Amino acid sequence: FLMNKKFSVIINKKIKKFNETLKIPGDKSTSIRALLLASQCMGESKIFNLLLSSDVLDCVKVLRTLNLKIVKRKNHYSVYGNGLNSFRIKKKITKLYVGNSMTTARLISGLCSTIPSKFYLYGDASANRRDYMRCIEKLERVGASFFPRKKTLPLIMEGTSYPLAQKHVETLGSSQVKSMILLSALSTPGITTVEELKEKSSRNHTEIFLKKIGCDIKFKKTKKSNLIYLRGQKNLYSFNYSVKNDPSSAAYLICLSLLTPGSKLTLPGIICNDTRIEFIKVLKKMNGRIKIKDLKRDSSSGELVGTIIAYGSKLKPITVFENVAKFIDELPILFICAALQNGISKFYHCHELIHKETNRLLEIKKILIQIGVKCKITKNSIMTIYGKGQIETRNKSILINTPGDHRINLVAAILSLATGIKTKIKSFDATLTSFPGFTPIIKNLGGKIVIN
Repeated sequence: FLMNKKFSVIINKKIKKFNETLKIPGDKSTSIRALLLASQCMGESKIFNLLLSSDVLDCVKVLRTLNLKIVKRKNHYSVYGNGLNSFRIKKKITKLYVGNSMTTARLISGLCSTIPSKFYLYGDASANRRDYMRCIEKLERVGASFFPRKKTLPLIMEGTSYPLAQKHVETLGSSQVKSMILLSALSTPGITTVEELKEKSSRNHTEIFLKKIGCDIKFKKTKKSNLIYLRGQKNLYSFNYSVKNDPSSAAYLICLSLLTPGSKLTLPGIICNDTRIEFIKVLKKMNGRIKIKDLKRDSSSGELVGTIIAYGSKLKPITVFENVAKFIDELPILFICAALQNGISKFYHCHELIHKETNRLLEIKKILIQIGVKCKITKNSIMTIYGKGQIETRNKSILINTPGDHRINLVAAILSLATGIKTKIKSFDATLTSFPGFTPIIKNLGGKIVIN
């Protein structure tokens, strides 16, 4: 009922130890990809456990604007695709509102790049601040045009009738840009190649999904890079897909469990894809007690799925050099874990945080300053945190005001629940973009969040 309302929350009580088994909502990344890929298949695709967050629902609205039939059933969504390049365009310029979802903005750009029509892409205030030039540079090589040619939305994109297969080198560690190229390649004649540098390798849900539904896609690994070859214009057919549970949402609750002595939390059905649970390796190096069991390859999604169990732990500082692109969304909560331990932690290669809904490096720094923890950010985006262990919470309160950034708001909530410091978080409605079930889940764990 709060989906379309703005609200703040107040947290002023430390959570007590808990022992619970919880179901986390479906994964946002694979929910959006399931909708977009179903739009390019022929026939009725059925998507189960779709995450009903505002980002995913905005993706549904975009596809309906492109005259795709999507029907909400009792226990799934039916998407009636008409094949590759089959969006029915009825206007000279089609307006596509992506809300807060840059995943939708970037991936729909890939699909529209091979349609000879004009699309006006725009989002909310947060999305309209984020970098889009990385998309323009790739899609111009395919043949799309952009007016005006600028770094951010809103802008007009014009697709091409004659897309060109190219070799793209992905150096940013962005799964969204990589996926955008692959979606564009679906309707492009010839073989499109994506070379992803190994030190910048990112989430591979799109590749797994495309292989699962019969796309002509091949993979090769070299010492320095991962190569993806996609032959376009192969017809794809409808599928049944069950969205598994979101490891990024699980990360907040896992960290809360680690930071709450005597606690145990069991989370079944979580995506355990190597490109999504790298943050668990970091937490284990910090002395976090975490187990993963019942690992199996899900027949519906092709994803590796398992049960994650986290226990209250005495964490220690850490230095992180490698694979940061694989846990870029979890970095802010790892910063908080580091801040609450005695000692110095260092995180390298954090530059992608600057290009998120907000500059998350600066937003985390603001939070740490408020709780009395020193940190330093270098020009090349190295974050050094001088952890204090115990922080002073008596007669102290902090204010979080980062409109449009769901992850910063969730991080602040976990900080408050773990320490008991009184916290007011403005624009907490932003969390509905990715984790609409957060507040009731915290209530189930015994925590208290007051909607203001």
